[in-house]
Amino acid sequence: MKNFNQRVYDIVKRIPRGKVMSYGQVARLAGNPHTSRAVGYALHRVGEEDNVPWQRVVFKDGSMAFAGAGQRELLAAEGVVFTDEGKVDMDVCRWDAVEIEAEQFGC
Repeated sequence: MKNFNQRVYDIVKRIPRGKVMSYGQVARLAGNPHTSRAVGYALHRVGEEDNVPWQRVVFKDGSMAFAGAGQRELLAAEGVVFTDEGKVDMDVCRWDAVEIEAEQFGC
């Protein structure tokens, strides 16, 4: 069985360009909806060689944990839409990951 960090990486790698997920969404898909902080920790440990698009995971309100580390610029380059407050427009850019849910939960 894969460890939690690897499950997080596998999920995040499937988020399409121009879309985002919240830490809580990723945690739920990784098997535990109460581990959103652990998702953030796992993504903080990602190296460039891992090819994990960490920038595509944001807070549920669209704010960004790593905006100062270039997260906003990376998302903007992918076509992510922002609100007037500078947050990701979750109504437009949230990825629901229906296919992953079907795989995980048989929905």
